[in-house]
Amino acid sequence: MLNRLHRLLPEGLLADAAWFTAAGYSSSLRSRYLASGWLEPVTRGVFRRPTHRPGMEDTTAPLRWQHVVVSLQSVLERPVAVGGRTALELDGLAHYLSSAGPQEVHLYGDEPVPGWLRKIPIDTSFVFHNARKLFQAEPICEALEDLKSISAADRPSNLATIHGSLKWKCFGDGDWPIVLSTPERAILELLDELPDRETFHQADMLMEGLVNVSPRRMSRLLCECRSVKVKRLFLWFADRHGHAWVERLDREGVDLGSGKRMLFRGGKLDRQYRITVPEDLDAGG
Repeated sequence: MLNRLHRLLPEGLLADAAWFTAAGYSSSLRSRYLASGWLEPVTRGVFRRPTHRPGMEDTTAPLRWQHVVVSLQSVLERPVAVGGRTALELDGLAHYLSSAGPQEVHLYGDEPVPGWLRKIPIDTSFVFHNARKLFQAEPICEALEDLKSISAADRPSNLATIHGSLKWKCFGDGDWPIVLSTPERAILELLDELPDRETFHQADMLMEGLVNVSPRRMSRLLCECRSVKVKRLFLWFADRHGHAWVERLDREGVDLGSGKRMLFRGGKLDRQYRITVPEDLDAGG
């Protein structure tokens, strides 16, 4: 049973009591593993396989948010992906906004994450978003299934996009893959948080740095996006910065809705996209 646990739960990763029970590990067996040092408690009902061996010097690597996300995706098989600001940070597109690293990790999925996620003793908090609220097509489950078919030997070199709007990135010495949004998807997820959790000026800086957007992928995501606000904001920012890819966007089929959207109190109305934006960002007349 112990050798099997080593195969199912890699060093440094964690799982909850429900997972252990489903895998055939009783509470008494878990207690024995805890007493012998083969498992360590993380929070109530959640256990981690340490990176050291019993009897050796304690060299367990500190628990990081990446360990938690890899555990959710690869061990517990929860349909979640890293998105929004966090995905942009992982791609190096938002490093100037949070030099200390992510204080919040934004997760997107079809179903809520486990409640114990809020109780894990790390400095990073997890923010969950309902992915279907923003996009009609939701490929997270399919992307995670595809990832299983990629051998560990291929992972360091095969960083291709999976299912169009999602990709994966390696973390840690074990080359653990984290499924995350592409920049095209992540910027739409971030704009959905504006103006309550993100600001116009932060979004403006991020859009300025998006020089390598795939027009084809972006056009498809805009068609699939459910939010009129997000689509109008994206196109307004895209026109404002005038990157080379903007002219190659296929805007046909992108539903921009009707009526005005008051997004910035006291701002100026952009007449083309019918949204209010800060005057110091030079809204159109």
